[in-house]
This record gives sequence, C-alpha cells and structure tokens, in this order.
Amino acid sequence: MKLFVGLGNPGPKYAGNRHNIGFMALDRIAADHGFGPWRKAFKAEVSEGRLGSEKMLLLKPMTFMNLSGEAVRAALDFYKLTPADLVVFHDELDLAPGKCRVKQGGGHAGHNGLRSIHAHIGEAYGRVRLGIGHPGHKDAVAAYVLHDFAKADQDWLDDLLRGISDGATSLAAGDSAKFMNAVALRTAPPRSSGSTEKKEAVEKPAKPAEPQAEDTRSPMQKLLDKFK
Repeated sequence: MKLFVGLGNPGPKYAGNRHNIGFMALDRIAADHGFGPWRKAFKAEVSEGRLGSEKMLLLKPMTFMNLSGEAVRAALDFYKLTPADLVVFHDELDLAPGKCRVKQGGGHAGHNGLRSIHAHIGEAYGRVRLGIGHPGHKDAVAAYVLHDFAKADQDWLDDLLRGISDGATSLAAGDSAKFMNAVALRTAPPRSSGSTEKKEAVEKPAKPAEPQAEDTRSPMQKLLDKFK
C-alpha cells in the first residue's frame, strides 16, 4: 500500500484557499480514479482505491495545517508503512503559479504542515510541490496563503490538477519522470503543427520578380508615343 497525503485546513471557510491545494489534488485523484467515499479516520478524512496495481490510501488531515503530522503518523503506524511509502502534496511559495516539482527528503522550508510531519516521522518521504507564487514580502505570506485563488488562476489551477490526476498512477509506481511528463502535457502542451506551418509560411522568401522585356524603341519613337 502507498499513502498520498494532501495538506490543507478543514472546513468550508478554507476550501478555496491557496494553502489547500494539497486537498484539491487528492479530491481530483479520488474523483477521476473511482476511489471510495471519504470517511473519518486517524484525525483525517481518508479514501481508499487503486492506482494501477498499487493499493492506495488518500489522506487529508483534519487537524489544521500545523498539526498534520499527527494524522500522518497514525496512518503509517496502523498500516505498518514507512516514510518511503508516503508522498505529500503541498503548496509551494517558491515556485511560480502552476509549476510542479517532485522532491524526495530534505527540509521543510518553513512550511507548517511539513514541519509537523518532520517532527513525527522524519524527513525521508516524498513531496509534490505545487507552485502558488509568492506575494513579494514575508509579512504578506500568511494572508496570501489563507486567501482563495483568484478567478484568473482557475485555468492554470484546473490544468495542474488534471495533470496530477493523469500522472497519479505513475507517481504511485515510483516513476516521477513519467508523472512530471503527464503534468507537463496539461500545463505546457506542445504547440500544434498548424502554428509551425504558419510560421514557415511567413518566413518563406518571396519569389523573385519576373524580368521586364527590353525596350528597343528609338528615342524619337519614345517621344512620339508620349503624345498618342
């Protein structure tokens, strides 16, 4: 079994917050891959299903962000899993909006949810870092992450979540490169061949002008022709 954890804060007040993008990622995976209904367990909401050949547990801690590690530790202990079986989806200030990166181990970079997980199980677990951008000043961070995504963000957010769902089976199998490729196909799709053809048509050199026939008239004939 593998465990996917999405980080966020519980309740409708926080549902659309930037800080809750981890919850959103798990909701999309559960809906697209036919997971069972969400139920309460381990101070969290959990849903069970399969991704390819892997049996999966999706978990959204209901303890608020800074206590997320309690739910994660309880689930790992119950199913006798190790940090190597865990991938955490979380918001990332240091990535541009819509960007996604996979990371194994390392520090928590001040993220309260990761800080709590570190305290309970250590740092040797996988993360999917979901870019939300930075407000520009550290004093504005708390208000920024606890504010809903703007209407203008909805297109890239939907593309990102669809890409995560597309690649979830690969991620569960441990193929992070294939997972990232699935995300990229949604967030940065290749240009159509039509746009290439148009560019080639614009850059194609024009045909040389047809040569003009030589004027063999005498000077007197040219002058007389002007008065015709």
